[in-house]
Amino acid sequence: MPSQATANALEQDIVGRLARFFPEATAVRIPIKLSRASGSGNDGAGALTSDSAYIQDTVIEFGTPHEVLFAINHPLEFADRVVLNSKDGSLQAEASVVAVQYHPERTAVAVRFLKHVPNWIVKS
Repeated sequence: MPSQATANALEQDIVGRLARFFPEATAVRIPIKLSRASGSGNDGAGALTSDSAYIQDTVIEFGTPHEVLFAINHPLEFADRVVLNSKDGSLQAEASVVAVQYHPERTAVAVRFLKHVPNWIVKS
């Protein structure tokens, strides 16, 4: 599937340009479900609510201990709040948009976790 490989390389390049502003960023490939956070995004007991609005599935291309970077089809703006859920359930966190780069077909986005997420990214 050469076209899929080309699309993946393009996304990584788009997000890679944004990653230059995050010196601690490490290349990763973590599939996630991205949703827009609703209300407080928290049920008061520390768990994220399930009533957030689905945006799309995407892949975290780069990460730091505090931020993740990915590309999406839909525009997000600075300070928008989102919920990230990894496909395997190991990452479930609310984050706020801290950087955006618009491109003709995709938007590169960096979000910062609103609460500490322990050991979500481990450097070897």
